[in-house]
Amino acid sequence: MFSNASILIIDDEKDIRLSLRGIFEDEGWQVAEAGSGTEGLGMALDGDFDLIFLDIWMPGMDGMGVLCALREKGVDTPVIMISGHGNIETAVTALKNGAFDFIEKPLSLENTLVTAEKALELSSLKRENRELRSRIRPETTPTITGASPGITRLRELIAQVAPTEAWVLITGENGTGKEVAARAIHMASKRTQREMICVNCAAIPEELIESELFGHEKGAFTGADKAKKGKFELADKSTLFLDEIADMSLKTQAKILRILQEQKFERVGGTKSFRVDVRVIAATNKDLVREMEEGRFRQDLYYRLNVFPVTVPSLRDRAEDIPGMIEYFSQRMVEEHSLRPVRFDREALDVLKRYAWPGNVRELKNFVERLFILYQGQEVGVSMLPPEYRASAALDSLAMVPEGLTDFKEARARFEEAFLRRQFARANGNIARLAEIIGLERTYLYRKLKTYGIGVEEGRQPDGDARS
Repeated sequence: MFSNASILIIDDEKDIRLSLRGIFEDEGWQVAEAGSGTEGLGMALDGDFDLIFLDIWMPGMDGMGVLCALREKGVDTPVIMISGHGNIETAVTALKNGAFDFIEKPLSLENTLVTAEKALELSSLKRENRELRSRIRPETTPTITGASPGITRLRELIAQVAPTEAWVLITGENGTGKEVAARAIHMASKRTQREMICVNCAAIPEELIESELFGHEKGAFTGADKAKKGKFELADKSTLFLDEIADMSLKTQAKILRILQEQKFERVGGTKSFRVDVRVIAATNKDLVREMEEGRFRQDLYYRLNVFPVTVPSLRDRAEDIPGMIEYFSQRMVEEHSLRPVRFDREALDVLKRYAWPGNVRELKNFVERLFILYQGQEVGVSMLPPEYRASAALDSLAMVPEGLTDFKEARARFEEAFLRRQFARANGNIARLAEIIGLERTYLYRKLKTYGIGVEEGRQPDGDARS
């Protein structure tokens, strides 16, 4: 029941420590020992234990001193006091000082285990309460807004997979809402009572990612002044969301694969194995098939993660959802910040529906906040939109050949420029990606962009990288 329980035994008698260690390790629990009150206090403050067994009578700092010091420091780990000289008065004092229970030597195997399991149950409840409190935020239920076919299909897939234990691989561009989809799956799953643990694999330095995922023992490396649980351990009985999974090195991918297969791992600097029950949801904005072909992503890890694939559509592919999403974000601004409503006229909405939205939903949310700051209580027309958004309307007009234009070369040039400007915005200014989207060789594309003055800054190379 408590397969990953960690227990600290503080007792000056080595035989007692060995006896308790044998009892607890038979249950599969992790055990640490201290031979004095001072040593035990330091370990309890530095570590993260589920239960402490504490001897009352010890030379130097005794058990009561350790107990009081722990409670003064705010450590609420359950403590079971043990003594060979017990009496009612000592037991009452221990309980008043915050002990969970009091047992006498010689220790009874059955009584010790029963008391320990009750204390671990309390410890588990405390952890869950802390997790639940940490989850309390203005928006606890993820909202997937829109009625387009792509979003409707996304909701259907989430409803199908959420109640199962299947692992999910979510793909989609940056800003489309992959984490929102992951939270929707978790909230509709059987694991919703525990917090979903999130890891942004792209944001963690390579040298720290193993410690972040698997935890570390005290002294495992410089700066590891105390033991720390990793994300896998924290996600036990819950969901682990691995965002930007393709940004991990091949070495880390290999370790992740082993843990995903065995649901077992060791902390960095440790030898003890921890077994977990974790449901994994992974996400990436990259094409993993191409990443595998180019040797940057392990094929076996891909097939382990890709049990149930889900794609979050880009915003430009569901333009019909934009008015409703603007209304949703606007309503949030009114409710959360007490701002006066901002409305968009029909022409402005039409322009916004034609914009490429390279930043997807994240960009749209930031756009609405920006307009609320500028135009509280007003109706927004096309002329009030930021220049980059008005340009989308101009491009549509440019792409249409004016009635009076009869020269074929000029008409082709106008269309070509408008087309390149639109696709350049779609590629978010990345020339390599633009070349891939429209199927042109990059050197030729670079010359075309330079001809029309599209995003080509002095010193930019055909591969899209600027000189340093």
